[in-house]
Amino acid sequence: MRNTVAKPAKPPGRRPLQSAPTPVVTHDFRLFNRQRTRRVDTRLLSQVMQGLLARMLPATDVDLTAHLVGPPEMAQLNHDHVGHEGSTDVITLDYGVGTDPGQAVVGEVFLCVADALEQAGRFGTRWQSELTRYLVHALLHLRGYDDLSAAPRRRMKAAENRWLARLERDFDLRKIARPTKLARE
Repeated sequence: MRNTVAKPAKPPGRRPLQSAPTPVVTHDFRLFNRQRTRRVDTRLLSQVMQGLLARMLPATDVDLTAHLVGPPEMAQLNHDHVGHEGSTDVITLDYGVGTDPGQAVVGEVFLCVADALEQAGRFGTRWQSELTRYLVHALLHLRGYDDLSAAPRRRMKAAENRWLARLERDFDLRKIARPTKLARE
């Protein structure tokens, strides 16, 4: 004998409720590697970023491009966009119109792998984690976080640490480093 589910009778004169169409959310992320400091598995780094976007901004449209660059290019970008001299770890350019929840995130991010190597040595971390931290940092900026003064900087750093810890649980960030040809032989 089959179990069946009875449909309740429609009340006379009433039309069934129709649900609103589900909005389509797109996470468009592109990654370009223009540096030669370290070999980077850009496919894995893109997967890490897609994982971050899915967790941090599940209902937000995203159009984001990231560039891995060397110190000379980063120094030029730093001078042109921030007005500072020398290389830096990450520069975030926000092309969006605001930071309200659900509002589209549109931007471009520049990450310096050489700075990730240097800071990893200084802080006792892996450069792959530092590079991932820069992606998290950039996305937090695009969501309105600020690090220009002490209290907002502490809030941003705490959020950065939480998101990086989640990513480290979900992905083996060490594999962002592609082995050199000598290591394979």
